[in-house]
Amino acid sequence: MIIGKFVIVAVMAYLLGAIPFALIVSKKMAGVDISKHGSGNIGGTNVYRVLGLKPGVVAIILDLAKAFIAVTAARYIVGDSVLMMANIPITWQWGQGLAAIMVMVGHNWSVYIKFRGGKGVATYFGSWFAMWPAAALVAGVILLLTLLRSRLMSLGSLLAAGGVLVLFVVLTFAYDFPVIYLVYSVIAAGLICYQHRANINRLMSGTELRLR
Repeated sequence: MIIGKFVIVAVMAYLLGAIPFALIVSKKMAGVDISKHGSGNIGGTNVYRVLGLKPGVVAIILDLAKAFIAVTAARYIVGDSVLMMANIPITWQWGQGLAAIMVMVGHNWSVYIKFRGGKGVATYFGSWFAMWPAAALVAGVILLLTLLRSRLMSLGSLLAAGGVLVLFVVLTFAYDFPVIYLVYSVIAAGLICYQHRANINRLMSGTELRLR
């Protein structure tokens, strides 16, 4: 029965994550297809670059919200069910981790727009707000400090994901935190790095665009 619940969580989170709010917001607020402007990325940062602060903030908040809703819903879908695998209790926390991964996958490769999407940073933050808000705070501080110093959103996103990953390596092995948090940190950091591969090349060559 719990396996069925996890399947429901995965499908729900993917379909919710796949809603392309950046595309919807840009069309509704400015009549613009954001995928054809700026970097072409279907995410809040590109909306901000092309259309300005208000549409960008709206898109980012909606992407945060869809992740928060999906991960929170997973807690109640899985409930108190427990599955033992290799002496590891698979509980609602694993359901939340699965939802967090799938909402990012949906955001990055949306079934609604021919498997295009964003880079998953806003959904990453939204998922942590639902699972363990302190992680979102740590990531946010790293991102903000990087932006203040360099105005490089891509660098801030990469450092934030890396910083949280290091945090959970320590918390998992030194303080016995639930291992799913580390698992999610590794997968999410990998997805964020993959989606930023072009940005990484530009960072290395010194040609990455800075926020205004």
